Amino acid sequence: MTEPKSSENQPTQSSTPQPVKPEPVKPEIVKPEIVKSEPLKSDPVKPDPVKTEPAKPLGTKRKAEKPGSSNLVWYLLIAIVISIGVFTLGGSGKRTTVEFSDFKQRLKQGSLTATNVFEVEIGPTSIRYQDQPGNKGREATSSKRVIPAYFVVPVVGMRDGAQTSIIELLDKNGINYGFSAEPPEWQMMLYYLGVPLILLAVFLYVFRKMAGPGAAMSFGRSRGKLYAQEEIGVTFQDVAGIDEAVEELREVVEFLKTPEKYQALGGRIPRGVLLVGPPGTGKTLLAKAVAGEAGVPFFGLSGSDFVEMFVGVGAARVRDMFQQAGERSPAIIFIDELDALGKVRGSGMPGGHDEREQTLNALLVEMDGFSSDQSVIVMGATNRPETLDPALMRPGRFDRHVLVDRPDVKGREAILKVHASKVKVDDHVNLKYLARLTPGFVGADLANLVNEAALLAARANKPKVTNIEFEEAVERIVAGLEKSTRIMPEEEKNRVAWHEIGHALVACSLPHVDPVHKVSIIPRGLGALGYTLQRPEEDRQLITKTELQNRICVLLGGIAAEDIVFNENSTGGSNDLQRATDLARRMVTEFGMSPKLGRVHYSDMSRSAFLANAATVSESAHSEETIREIDLEVRRIIDAAYETAHEILVTRRAAMDHLTRELLEIEVMDAEKLQQILSQYQTGPQIMPGTSAQISPHPTSLPTPSVAPYRPGESDGSTEGGNPVNVG
Repeated sequence: MTEPKSSENQPTQSSTPQPVKPEPVKPEIVKPEIVKSEPLKSDPVKPDPVKTEPAKPLGTKRKAEKPGSSNLVWYLLIAIVISIGVFTLGGSGKRTTVEFSDFKQRLKQGSLTATNVFEVEIGPTSIRYQDQPGNKGREATSSKRVIPAYFVVPVVGMRDGAQTSIIELLDKNGINYGFSAEPPEWQMMLYYLGVPLILLAVFLYVFRKMAGPGAAMSFGRSRGKLYAQEEIGVTFQDVAGIDEAVEELREVVEFLKTPEKYQALGGRIPRGVLLVGPPGTGKTLLAKAVAGEAGVPFFGLSGSDFVEMFVGVGAARVRDMFQQAGERSPAIIFIDELDALGKVRGSGMPGGHDEREQTLNALLVEMDGFSSDQSVIVMGATNRPETLDPALMRPGRFDRHVLVDRPDVKGREAILKVHASKVKVDDHVNLKYLARLTPGFVGADLANLVNEAALLAARANKPKVTNIEFEEAVERIVAGLEKSTRIMPEEEKNRVAWHEIGHALVACSLPHVDPVHKVSIIPRGLGALGYTLQRPEEDRQLITKTELQNRICVLLGGIAAEDIVFNENSTGGSNDLQRATDLARRMVTEFGMSPKLGRVHYSDMSRSAFLANAATVSESAHSEETIREIDLEVRRIIDAAYETAHEILVTRRAAMDHLTRELLEIEVMDAEKLQQILSQYQTGPQIMPGTSAQISPHPTSLPTPSVAPYRPGESDGSTEGGNPVNVG
């Protein structure tokens, strides 16, 4: 609109303001210099510290944001070009500049009338009008669509009377006209530039939202979360009970803090640290403690966050994750449940595992492709190390394997102290006794124990947590929630009492058996009508053949008691039978404890080192005759154990009757009450703890089993029963 004006006025002003001409050019040259100059660029980057406050990596954020800033410059250039094009070529139809004298002459001659002119606008700088559709001077772009011609008559610098004369001629020719206040040229330019910029900003905002974590366009972006130091808030002082693992990781922290100490001797940083151990032992807590001690950025994600349904997404996320960590190095990448990503690659036909294998290949390449100046450590956690790919476990990738095992008695006491410090505990609470009462508990179990005790104390409106709440919490975790309001038929209650006393009496009559801590016939948990709780006196890693046989006797004591009293057993002993049979089969097939089959490993089952139920069965390599011999030997062990339990209960029938009557009356019997009653029946033949027993000189490795709660119906496959000690 204003371009004709500038083109006409420039020749008239070129004689006088020649020195003024370069001045409008100067700002155009200085502008790009300001954008490109390095010192001045730091001023607009001032908001960077505000952006980086959640993550707080030092001095490396600008590197990560340079690509984004360069893209923004390109977007601005594109918007300016589009705006200039719209500003220059704007308008509908053909745009023609008409001299004022020609326009006035045509009005006087009558060639411009209401029939061929419309939309006449009179402004302070120009007069604009269009021709009517149907006028022979129009331009046709097609046979159907006609674009009217657009005319501009500059009136800048004309006399005031010229505009009046034009208005008179328009009235004379019957042409409708109107007046418009034209905005300044800079406002028009701002209008044409602002609209594309607004559209561009909306587009960028929507695109970034779609490309954010978990959004539709974030396929190739890593889902790892960058934790700030204040978000981590964990150090080695918050980790207890796993001192050996902490000592192993202190060296990693020291390398992140002072790498020159090791590099001066030619040492190199460990590329990866693999934390292995049972669930709940504190592997994730250890990784956070390493990041908190080292004070470096910490990226945390799960192994399942990489693999998606789209091909190539997992590998792209792996590369993006390592790129982010490299820009913020030194840094730590922690991949929880690494077995979801790093399972061993198969050699079969290509199938649904191709995407996971591509992701694993990308991880292998990234871990073995670090440059020496990038202090990036990959930490992984898994409870199934036997399923990981050998290429992932080799030195150069996961150099260091740290075992995070179940805590011992001292470790459990230290963990209980950490968690008990967060609640109000009575001064008489004996944490050492609680640690001895909870063998097999991991850190997560102990944290849950303290929390359950605090909830029980709050429910009872007590000011502090006492030993009563802690012991009740142990039973809730081991046997389930107590159902004190459940009413059992009298016949079922009697049968449960005889069954549980059978377990307890056999356990008190055999050597090398965990002492009975409590017997109860109050229903608990899912279908447990009663339970016998045994408390090991110490943590055991090895168990002999005699001890295994005695444990099978204790498991079958409940069924033997039912047979003696009722001449038949019930479905409540199904779980006892399952566990006794499994233990006997392992004695024959895994431990070589069968004289008939010899010291040979016959098992077709490979068990996980840290997951009790994670076992895979391979194709049997034994003959039918060998399998038959195994079944016969298992049955022989079970029958012998049953006969031993049956003989003990028949011999001590008077004590069993007394204990059952007392249990039916009080419903819960502790160890002190049990020993008090047994002390009244010391005369006559009996087998008590401490009698002569042959101990095998070749012990075998097996965690301590326990007596299961009395459960009617089919077994649920539980291996924990009423004892906090887990069964292998």
